[in-house]
Amino acid sequence: MQASVAIQVLPGTTDDNEVIRIVDEVIAYIKSTGLNYYVGPFETTIEGDSYDQLMDIVKECQYVAINAGCESVSAYIKVCYKPEGGVLTIDKKVTKHH
Repeated sequence: MQASVAIQVLPGTTDDNEVIRIVDEVIAYIKSTGLNYYVGPFETTIEGDSYDQLMDIVKECQYVAINAGCESVSAYIKVCYKPEGGVLTIDKKVTKHH
């Protein structure tokens, strides 16, 4: 695996139900990519073999949130990139804690 990203999408709304609905749509999009992902309480982590594919997914998450009905969206992104591969997997990072 070449890269992993963690994304926290923050829809521009103060209505908690709307926040949950919009974030759920973003997570559904991430799921539809077919990549391995892990949903945490603050962010979703995605891992893959293509840095460019992950960056495209990060970008698309913003569009999904806007298309879901919010006027603005903020996102916090963490990226781990190792071109030659060998990035720690989600399983290696969290399995022992669950």
